[in-house]
Amino acid sequence: QVQLVESGGGLVQAGGSLRLSCAASGSILSINNMDWYRQAPGKQRELSATVTSSNNTRYADSVKGRFTISRDNAKNTVYLQMNSLKPEDTAVYYCHANVVVGGFGYQFSYWGQGTQVTVSS
Repeated sequence: QVQLVESGGGLVQAGGSLRLSCAASGSILSINNMDWYRQAPGKQRELSATVTSSNNTRYADSVKGRFTISRDNAKNTVYLQMNSLKPEDTAVYYCHANVVVGGFGYQFSYWGQGTQVTVSS
């Protein structure tokens, strides 16, 4: 009933920038937290950034000061602006959202399919 579709990944040199987008669609009443996670090869998935429905943000220490999360509630879209990228930022980036679904009125957790970000040294 709800889909999250990410875009914007790719290959970039160290020090460069990328902007990820994630659009939610389907039977959406409202969206609470929207997050970006990442999973590097051989490592567990980790939370990189969160934005609440009231636009409060939190960041992992590893990305603080370099990444900026934002959302457009009218478009049900969350963004991740990534600057000063480092090779250690290489990972698959996943969008996540807690969505209150129409017809149920309950909150469900949804994930995007992931987008690859590769930072070359």
